Amino acid sequence: MRTIPVGLLILSLFFTACSSGDKSAEKNDKYEQGKETLAEAEKKAPTRFITIDGHDKKNILGQTVIKGTLHNSAKVSSYKDIDVELSFYSKTGTLLQKDHEIIYETIEPGSSTNFKTKYFAPKGTDSVAMRVVAAKPGK
Repeated sequence: MRTIPVGLLILSLFFTACSSGDKSAEKNDKYEQGKETLAEAEKKAPTRFITIDGHDKKNILGQTVIKGTLHNSAKVSSYKDIDVELSFYSKTGTLLQKDHEIIYETIEPGSSTNFKTKYFAPKGTDSVAMRVVAAKPGK
């Protein structure tokens, strides 16, 4: 009488161990699908994953020198040819001019790149604001 429950226990453990391999493959497939979905989402909205930080100063020639850093916070997507919009403002906050600068670099996931550009800013420029407008998916 005691051998039947022990036999059933061993048999149930055997079937449980055999079926876990299928679940592992299924979990791996779901992981790959999630990874693809993440890559698609990152490629559709690059401006959500690229941040910009920087500052400006005047040089001896009267040019505005803009130095900045672009950071890619995406997990799987790289970006290239980043379009940065530069807005020149007066002391009172009036928009004087907008311009675009394309940064021809590839930024890998989780990395940063520095850039530097020079402009003859409009007269009365007190500050420069920068924002990422667009980027192309990398490799």
